[in-house]
Amino acid sequence: MDKIVVHGGHRLSGSVKISGSKNSALPILAATLLTSEPCTISRVPDLSDIHYMLTILSELGCEVERASGVVKIRAEKILSQAPYDIVRKMRASVCVLGPLLGRQGEATVSLPGGCVIGDRPIDLHLRGFEALGAAVRVTGGDVKVLAPKLRGATISLRSKFGSTVLGTDNVMMAAVLADGVTIIDGAAEEPEVVDLANFLIAMGAKIEGAGTRKIIIEGVKELHGAEHEVIPDRIEAGTFLAAAAIAGDHVRLLRVNPLHLKAVIDPLVDAGFLIEANGNEISIRPGVKRRPLKLDTLPYPAFPTDMQAQMCALLATTEGISVVTENVFPHRFMHVAELKRMGADIDLQGATLVIKGVPQLSGAPVMASDLRASAALVLAGLQADGVTEVNRVYHIDRGYESIDEKLNGLGAQIERMKA
Repeated sequence: MDKIVVHGGHRLSGSVKISGSKNSALPILAATLLTSEPCTISRVPDLSDIHYMLTILSELGCEVERASGVVKIRAEKILSQAPYDIVRKMRASVCVLGPLLGRQGEATVSLPGGCVIGDRPIDLHLRGFEALGAAVRVTGGDVKVLAPKLRGATISLRSKFGSTVLGTDNVMMAAVLADGVTIIDGAAEEPEVVDLANFLIAMGAKIEGAGTRKIIIEGVKELHGAEHEVIPDRIEAGTFLAAAAIAGDHVRLLRVNPLHLKAVIDPLVDAGFLIEANGNEISIRPGVKRRPLKLDTLPYPAFPTDMQAQMCALLATTEGISVVTENVFPHRFMHVAELKRMGADIDLQGATLVIKGVPQLSGAPVMASDLRASAALVLAGLQADGVTEVNRVYHIDRGYESIDEKLNGLGAQIERMKA
């Protein structure tokens, strides 16, 4: 098992290329199950989660070729049951349910695994399938859905914690081959949902409203093969913006979509940083003085829960008192104890963090608990005095393509070693 060793105190400068979006690529790869014709997906990031998804598709009978960020898939003859040994490693594997149900009329998928960041049920996915006419059964750790024919319906995907991205993806993929019109009310508005919808449209689906709270899908009889380029990863981009804010002089992010990052850019500007967006580039410089923030996580287009931990690393050394409230995953604070080990002054009050900025963090051995917490601890190590060892970094490899190499390219001193 690897660990990442961060030697603090080195300033970042230069440019970094942002990879394709993990959270777009995973459902898009799953959507290739909807057609027997070849599909080509480009700008697919090299991540462990992507590897697991391609393994699942291979196990289901797909022909998979991968080279230099381009994946070619042909799902000519497929099975309807995904293997437990792979599914258990990644929560996003549940998104094969929708396309298998839509194309095969049935699907069996083990209950998924992934990060430990609180309760993340798939009841909304299943409720959507039932509304389309599927019978749903959960038994022996497996989810089984059966519907010889799906029929369009009006489906609400609202919940107390906001919209479900994977749930919206799953229902949309099932509905594209259903009879009649499906209306998803309370749909997730994230750019990754729009990206999936655009791929489905390229395959021949009829979808309107992606990126809004209401998506309208007119079912078609069949889909065909298509080519598609995955959008930039806005969370990776946000993480590098946070890294540059923590330890940067002048950093440029290349191959990004600034419109997807407004909810991260605006708070950084409020905190005193100088940020410019030009086409598909963003540059960030330190301002005169760093200021504390009040942040509330909410579904897109608000401040993303997937950036909460990284911003905590920044605010830990921002003079004054910052307040961060987690409204999406109220128990997503596993990184707090590790940041406190490094000297951060953080008080957890329910779902709210009160962060009193300290002048300096100290390097320490810390333990990664989930994907974004891992990134936050690496970022904290950039500004810490001494050496920070981040253990269990397999979490970070799920969602960041060569983060250590990219940071080193900006001037950091990071080593990957065997734990």
